[in-house]
Amino acid sequence: QVQLVESGGGSVQAGGSLRLSCTAPGRTFNIYTVAWFRQAPGKEREFVTALTWDGRTPNYADSVKGRFTISRDNAKKTVYLQMNSLKPEETAVYTCAASLYGSGSPGLREYNYWGQGTQVTVSS
Repeated sequence: QVQLVESGGGSVQAGGSLRLSCTAPGRTFNIYTVAWFRQAPGKEREFVTALTWDGRTPNYADSVKGRFTISRDNAKKTVYLQMNSLKPEETAVYTCAASLYGSGSPGLREYNYWGQGTQVTVSS
């Protein structure tokens, strides 16, 4: 079992920035691909970004390319999501997920482990 803990959510005005963190305490972390998903009220969960276990291959949803950056620090067992130029429609619960040696695909089924999520609210 892999426990994932998100932090860094909050409220920000449109155009602002937030950095989310996803930590996996007590686990060997550098063998897990980590992704971020988000779910707005009344909508389906959608893929945001993923970074493979080796850190070589980031994958971004088209809607966030150029504004969001995923990175990882395996020594700290943490994956970061830097979000810039946030939009009100990006208000959602952001959740990180992990898969062992995963490909970083946007499919939900690839990911076996999920965090509880952190709320991001972007006001206009």
